[in-house]
Amino acid sequence: MRNRLRLETNPAVFTTSVVVILLFLTVGVAATEQLGRAFETVQDGIAATLDWYYILIVTGFLVFAVWLGASRFGRKRLGGDDERPRYRYLTWFALLFTAGMGIGLVFWAVAEPLTHLADPPMTEAGTPAAAREAMQFTFFHWGLHAWAVYVVVGLALAYFAYRHDLPLTMRSAVYPLLGDRIHGRLGDVVDVFAVFGTMFGVATSLGFGVLQVNAGLASLDLLETTTTTQLVIITAVTLAAIGSLLLGLDKGILRLSLTNLGIASTLMLFVLIAGPTVFVLRSFVEQVGVYFQQLPEMMLWTDAREDSGWQGMWTVFYWGWWMSWSPFVGLFIARVSRGRTIREFVFGVLLVPTVLTFLWMATFGNTAIALDGLAGGELAEAVAEDPAVALFGLLEQLPLTTITTLLAILLVATYFVTSSDSASLVIDLLTSGGNTDPPKMQRVFWAVLEGAIAGVLLVTGAGGLQALQTAAITTALPFSVIMILACVGLVRALYVDERGRPLQRAVLWSSEHDDVPETHGRHSPVRDGIEGSP
Repeated sequence: MRNRLRLETNPAVFTTSVVVILLFLTVGVAATEQLGRAFETVQDGIAATLDWYYILIVTGFLVFAVWLGASRFGRKRLGGDDERPRYRYLTWFALLFTAGMGIGLVFWAVAEPLTHLADPPMTEAGTPAAAREAMQFTFFHWGLHAWAVYVVVGLALAYFAYRHDLPLTMRSAVYPLLGDRIHGRLGDVVDVFAVFGTMFGVATSLGFGVLQVNAGLASLDLLETTTTTQLVIITAVTLAAIGSLLLGLDKGILRLSLTNLGIASTLMLFVLIAGPTVFVLRSFVEQVGVYFQQLPEMMLWTDAREDSGWQGMWTVFYWGWWMSWSPFVGLFIARVSRGRTIREFVFGVLLVPTVLTFLWMATFGNTAIALDGLAGGELAEAVAEDPAVALFGLLEQLPLTTITTLLAILLVATYFVTSSDSASLVIDLLTSGGNTDPPKMQRVFWAVLEGAIAGVLLVTGAGGLQALQTAAITTALPFSVIMILACVGLVRALYVDERGRPLQRAVLWSSEHDDVPETHGRHSPVRDGIEGSP
């Protein structure tokens, strides 16, 4: 809908999303501690009673993705049969990697292995066995399972948008189950959940990024660690994000994604060369082998005997986190994957970012363990108090500290910008009914709102970030049901497509007023004049 403000939105999704987000912020500012306790209770309840569910379904998503990519359906293209991808492999991989992990990788590359080393789930803390286990679970949390979640959402969105001309929004993923009802209230509910998870997920990540930038500047004695400093950082980087998104996907996000990849590669190679190189390389090879050897046990491990709570704090948290982020990452990678085959999409998204993630985590994690972790040094103690200082504490133990610290700060800042840009693009797609070219000021609105949310949370203190993080995890519970339905719908649609029948033949719940014409082309008609892919 275009109104006097020249907005092009789905009014129900746009208005509901804005109202819910602003209401949450109001409550968060007025009753931060109470809201934090409430969400903590919800998170503890999910971890205590539904951990088995999270573990089972995320493993199911990985099995589903591998099966789909290896099946005969893998030959189908996400678009016309003769269509070819818009982006080359290197560009595509850079976009995937920066959208999928970004700030999280920089924040946790040192902090998570050192934390697991001090508190491993299965062995004695501070031992070589604990070091192997620390990297094993770090790989597990950031590896194939995470990207399988993104594959499920991204593939469903890309398939229905580019092969059947449905809107590029979450509602399209459940078309085979709801039919034209996706254009009504049920579809609005699906998209609102996707907006909610995306907005709160990216705001939490931006909050962590700001904390890390502030920690880096403080390590160089340039700025103190204060809330005022963090608000200035948020404002500056949000303005940079706005400038990037005004340039558009190709000139803005694409260039920054390639820049991110270059900076990250440079920093990783420096740490690898300047640190214990042989130890890191030997450990990396061994840890990849241990990861795949132990994967069947890890992916179905529920800590049923000990019930120590470790898994709820880590694995269940990550699985919920990836699911809450999946509308954001899934829709973004769908947006840049038109023309790929299903097989290319599945194994490209699963394997390439996973290998890059393993290289990154192994380089920084093993270096930190070798230089400080096993000795229980100052860095390990500092990380226990504040994970934001982990990376910069490691760089202080290597040569060229000032240069590498500035490089790391720049990396986090550019990841901040690409995350904000990507999230703004995704939320705009969701709230505009799948319009891939809405007015740019709408994206600016969402970028400003993301920065405002991160700022308000930092002003309210650590409890605000914890409450928001828990809210994002909690949204994964209902959204996991949508993901399961998307898997079912995708399979039904693929079988119907294989037989050359219209997509409407796959619909389980048709409206009594639906009048479905008998067509045999690749595309199926869409009601209400909502256009899909460009």
